[in-house]
Amino acid sequence: MSSNFHPDGTLFIVSGPSGAGKTTLINKVRRQLKRLGIYLYFSVSHTTRKARFGEKEGRAYYFVTPERFEQMAQAREFIEHAWVHDQRYGTSKEEVLARLNRGEDVIVDIDYQGARQIADHPDLRPRSLNIFIFPPSFEHLEQRLRDRGLNTEAEIQTRLQKAIDEIDAGKEFYEYVIINDDLRAAAECLKAAIIAKKLQTKTALEAISSMAERLKEERDGRSARRRG
Repeated sequence: MSSNFHPDGTLFIVSGPSGAGKTTLINKVRRQLKRLGIYLYFSVSHTTRKARFGEKEGRAYYFVTPERFEQMAQAREFIEHAWVHDQRYGTSKEEVLARLNRGEDVIVDIDYQGARQIADHPDLRPRSLNIFIFPPSFEHLEQRLRDRGLNTEAEIQTRLQKAIDEIDAGKEFYEYVIINDDLRAAAECLKAAIIAKKLQTKTALEAISSMAERLKEERDGRSARRRG
């Protein structure tokens, strides 16, 4: 475990079209970073869509009714929320802000609309990093969607069109863009982006300053012993 990293309430935003492999990448990188001492809490979103086979409440999503979602939105319980593929998705303040304020690092998987909303948030923007996951090609993305077997033909076509719109709108917005043409390489890129951000945070800079002062004290102590 490295002493370079400290939990300090950094928010990592991972976006990309459906089928780009975001979930697989995030899970892989979280496991790898944990060995270095970087613990990323995965924020579970709320959605109005129905749970798919194998999805568990509170792990994949919090599944709520449209009425409950609207109540939460009206009560301003979300830091971001949007319509995605004819369903509503949102990230609750309780899931993210409470953890950030405790100094915990959080990673979220949200679409471009949500990432833009957070970018406009005066408190979250300085402590967040935006990363976009690109599919290697349109054909590859279409094949991934078909191989998952989770969507109808109409849904696949909708998601493909939305992917084009997201890529076009987000290409100049995100701080890092990663092409997921090779899982191992893409995971290394995502890990590198997260590490780079962690080394630039206020906590990291304060740790460097403290280390510099400690080294000076050790040097002065050695010099004093030699003179004595």
